[in-house]
Amino acid sequence: MGKLIRDTVLPILDNEILRRLGDSAIINLEGGGHLAFTTDSYVISPLFFPGGDIGRLAVSGTVNDLAMAGARPLALSLGMILEEGFPMEELLRVLESVRATAREAGVEVVTGDTKVVRKGEADGLFLNTSGIGMVPPGIETSGKRVVAGDALLVSGPVGDHGIAVMIQREGLRIESPIKSDVAPLWALVERLLGLGEAVHFLRDPTRGGLASALNELAMSSAKGVELQETWIPVTPEVSSVCELLGLDPLYIACEGRCLAVVAGHRAQEALELLRGHPLGKQARIIGRVLEGPPGNVILRTAIGGSRLVQLPVGEQLPRIC
Repeated sequence: MGKLIRDTVLPILDNEILRRLGDSAIINLEGGGHLAFTTDSYVISPLFFPGGDIGRLAVSGTVNDLAMAGARPLALSLGMILEEGFPMEELLRVLESVRATAREAGVEVVTGDTKVVRKGEADGLFLNTSGIGMVPPGIETSGKRVVAGDALLVSGPVGDHGIAVMIQREGLRIESPIKSDVAPLWALVERLLGLGEAVHFLRDPTRGGLASALNELAMSSAKGVELQETWIPVTPEVSSVCELLGLDPLYIACEGRCLAVVAGHRAQEALELLRGHPLGKQARIIGRVLEGPPGNVILRTAIGGSRLVQLPVGEQLPRIC
């Protein structure tokens, strides 16, 4: 997908804003101020899973993309592509979830579109959501602000969402139920932004998980990233399932977690801010930014070795967002 975007889409649609390839576009407004704009499509299977559903996922994903740009969400759109014969009770259930999650995030759905296609052409229901938000003065979250010595933090255990969806899809029997972490993160991020310019980079580790987000950080900042394996929070349940199935939790999607890069001398303060919110109670410092080798992510393993954390060649778990 990354190659398709860089080699095919970007050369045709190229412009200064799109070239940044951020989760949200930052648009400078006349007279000052910065508007964040984002859009995303959701084709998850199954539509309902432990801890969430496609409606909660769509609202949370869009709100979170705005939040990672440091933007307060203002309004959302909702586009629905329905397959002929889709059960009305399931549609109502999804719409109720959209409403509840939007309220939780402090935002409203203000416009949208609905299309119906013939049976067999849409796999039930696809959603597209777009969102706009305002970036407060003095806030900029991008790789170019990252410097050696910065601390890496994650707001909670990784891998819960992808594993929860996979278990539901495959009908696996697990003694301890695993729920998706899907949640809107603006209230959590807003606390962190109280550190002002000390917050250098934010990303929600969705498709490709924490590994992809960290590789994006390393490449966009032209810095090295060092992780400590024993510091990365993974629940015992997720760890067991990953070990059983040969999966790496670093590559499993999260939908309610935030990766934050903050100035090293403010790391402990940032950690306490995250832990002061219900969605950040299990936040951890997981590593640091180094001067080099540029573009590389190095994991210091529990047994004292090290390995390179590379971008995934493909998706371990497709159709999870």
